[in-house]
Amino acid sequence: MKLRQLTAASVIAAVLISPFAISQATAADQLYLAGLVYRTGPYAPNGTPFANGFKDYVTLLNERDGGLNGVKIVYEECETGYNTKVGVECYEKIKGNNPLAIIPNSTGITYQLIPKVTVDKIPLVSMGYGRTSAAVGSVFPWVFNFPTTYWSQATAVIRYIAEQEGGFDNLKGKKIAHVYHNSAYGKEANPTLTVLSEKYGFSLMLLAVDHPGQEQKATWLQIRKKRPDYVFMSGWGIMNSTAIKEAASINFPMDKFIGNWWSGSENDVMPAGADANGYKSATFHTSGTDNPLHNDLKKHVYGKGLGAGDENRLGEVLHIRGLLNHIFVLEAARNAQKHFGVKVPNGEQMRWGFENLDVTSADWDRIGLPGFPPIKVSCNDHEGGHPVLIQQWNANNKTWKVISDWLPVMKDVVRPMMEADAAKFAQENNITPRDCG
Repeated sequence: MKLRQLTAASVIAAVLISPFAISQATAADQLYLAGLVYRTGPYAPNGTPFANGFKDYVTLLNERDGGLNGVKIVYEECETGYNTKVGVECYEKIKGNNPLAIIPNSTGITYQLIPKVTVDKIPLVSMGYGRTSAAVGSVFPWVFNFPTTYWSQATAVIRYIAEQEGGFDNLKGKKIAHVYHNSAYGKEANPTLTVLSEKYGFSLMLLAVDHPGQEQKATWLQIRKKRPDYVFMSGWGIMNSTAIKEAASINFPMDKFIGNWWSGSENDVMPAGADANGYKSATFHTSGTDNPLHNDLKKHVYGKGLGAGDENRLGEVLHIRGLLNHIFVLEAARNAQKHFGVKVPNGEQMRWGFENLDVTSADWDRIGLPGFPPIKVSCNDHEGGHPVLIQQWNANNKTWKVISDWLPVMKDVVRPMMEADAAKFAQENNITPRDCG
């Protein structure tokens, strides 16, 4: 059976019989990472470059540096098919190997694993997805969703729209539609957009699209009828390219159509061809290979035939996002190694490493991605409030071009919302918030 033909049931079976075990002797002198990936299933086209980025960064450190501070990194993948039940099964199989962190790679899996990692004391990293209020570290000490969250992203997008209209005052009376994947992920931005609509006086349309998102005729008929000034989209997989095609079919202006950072990869625009020209999306990083990190990937990984994917896809949005996940995890591990004087940090030491993550401009230069804004995490701020960029697709040369400055997020709006939601969660689950003073 070909891997891409695996059903959810067969994936579960594969997970259950896979040992995912390393010896105690190996565990003592090697760092362990496991990727919850989805190279199969309905979202495989997006999951594959993401998974390739995971693997390529580990391979780079092992090949170029001999690991992290001389400690080799063991990396394994567990296929989830983007299925929440399978993701939980993967977690149960790998948690005994002292993983440096768990990266759920899905908002649905993230929600299921939050209570589990709290008991098992394993840091969970949901970079730019998952439960937004998990940014409140006093209530969610084991969850990290830096560099920024869905709620913060929404504020940056509204800031960008305000800039296009000549200021926040000019948002009054405007119509903004949010076309979103009808899931926990897609709904995450709605509370923030609702607050912002009340604050700035614009009318908000909330339009849900059911999985997988191939049928959107009714949604875009509503948009044609009500004629919003802007459309913001929180989509995933085939939903995104379908939406772009539907927008083009009703002549909705692409420069007024802005996707979130899961609706802004090459996979989202390429299927739409020329119709996607001018489409925009948010992002928290740039794309392309014009940097030292990619030079090293070409030399030490792809030049040795060790690449996880095709070399000509280096520099694509989702591959870079996969790289960034492991960059942050291994920077936290570097912190923990140094602070505790250990080769292989345990869960509590890794949590310290994350909560003291301070990636400066000099660190980005060392990593090979100069120009990235600094990111700083703390005990009670697991988000960091990283700024956001807007990029635009050029269908002629098939590239994304950054068209904005780094847009600050509205911490004054989102942080009180995060704290209120976290407090509610703590009350409902009998959690006493820790003192981060």
